[in-house]
Amino acid sequence: MTELAFSTATELAARIRSGEIGSLELTDHYIERIERFDGEINAVVVRDFERARAAAREADARLAKGEASGPLHGVPITIKESYDVTGLATTWGLPVLKDNIAGSDSESVKAYRAAGAVLLGKTNVPVNLADFQSYNDIYGTTGNPWDRTRTPGGSSGGSAAALAAGMTALESGSDIGGSIRNPAHFCGVYGHKPTWGIVPPQGHALPGMVGGPDIAVCGPLARSAQDLDLAMRLLAGPEPLDRPGWRLDLPEPRGASLGELRVALWPNDERAPVAQEIADRVAEVGEILAKRGATVSDSARPSFDPRDSHRTYLEHLQSIMSAGVPEETYAQLKQAAESLDPDDLSDAALNLRGMVLSHRDWIRANHARERLRYAWRAFFDEWDLLLCPQMATTAFPHDHADFNERTLDVDGSPRPYFEQLFWAGLITGSYLPSTVFPTGPASDGLPIGLQAVGPEYDDLRTIEFARLVADEIGGFVPPPEYR
Repeated sequence: MTELAFSTATELAARIRSGEIGSLELTDHYIERIERFDGEINAVVVRDFERARAAAREADARLAKGEASGPLHGVPITIKESYDVTGLATTWGLPVLKDNIAGSDSESVKAYRAAGAVLLGKTNVPVNLADFQSYNDIYGTTGNPWDRTRTPGGSSGGSAAALAAGMTALESGSDIGGSIRNPAHFCGVYGHKPTWGIVPPQGHALPGMVGGPDIAVCGPLARSAQDLDLAMRLLAGPEPLDRPGWRLDLPEPRGASLGELRVALWPNDERAPVAQEIADRVAEVGEILAKRGATVSDSARPSFDPRDSHRTYLEHLQSIMSAGVPEETYAQLKQAAESLDPDDLSDAALNLRGMVLSHRDWIRANHARERLRYAWRAFFDEWDLLLCPQMATTAFPHDHADFNERTLDVDGSPRPYFEQLFWAGLITGSYLPSTVFPTGPASDGLPIGLQAVGPEYDDLRTIEFARLVADEIGGFVPPPEYR
């Protein structure tokens, strides 16, 4: 039965439809694995097993009458804790919200239920979804199934860990600073950060926040590129207020083979250096593509200064992350920002200014972003895809020290902890889609994932590329302890 745990959602749905296995049998199988393994991993922190079993029984009964609900009929899934699920708490890891019980489902949960999925529960997150790790005072710390002394990433760390350990068939996370992509990389699974604005974010918000935040997205994690494709076709579409007149028509992937593609490589950058082994992995995948006939360049770049791109990203990121701070705190931040040297362009200074960004300055930052978007559009007129790292290292040991005291060890050199936002923000700040796909282990035995980036709205292209690469080098591999 172990192979069931690591089957793709697409495969499991086919087996249910064929009658090879029932939804209740499969649901019980995943529940048994959660109860057996999750005490040591701590990924599925909100469990809704009885309602899941009831939904699975109903799925089996409906299928017996020839009434399959959709492409995920009867398939058990989990979802990130930050999504609203009727009757369950939505806390974002904040103790003050431990009794915040959702009165309705988020849009993504509605889409999954409409497709026939059975919801097992919710997975762990960091406080306020603001870390490369996943721990909080409500649910505790989530470990990486490849090495539980290390982080599974954040903020969708529980999502990726549950998938990697074979405790769920499909997941959805959210991403503003790599929160889908970073855990996918650390845990050896697939994650897709969609083009901004194409997956409705309603029901993924703190209390009182109704409008979708700038640059933040909701999107799927899975054990295969095929499952990402399936999930995106279910999740993408207009948000509720736009449905009377807004339609989405994502382009289908172009090209049936790797050899037809034009791929640019960005293996490293002095702005945020990555471990040589990760930079080399970008080059190695590029060599495989070239051998298959693809046009590959390690020097092609969009026509902007990456420092300007990072500055614009941090302005937008911090203005969002600080939107809910108390007035007294905001006043203190504003006073500190006003005392900065105007020539100080350090990350600390950029972050502080972003936290108190005025609407006037946001308009200016938005113009800068639009220039970046046009530069990317011109770049993707010549290149189909960009390959680059997601993070500087493989999964690092748990580190719960103060943020200001944390560093990342990059080939023996301590680097600023949040410096690695560069690789996430390069893509996020300009609304681009990115699919993180596994490329095999590093020398330490931990997974390495890379970003496949495409032009806005070409989400299915980056996902299809990840599928084609898996045919060449292999895809998801279960962690040894959980096979």
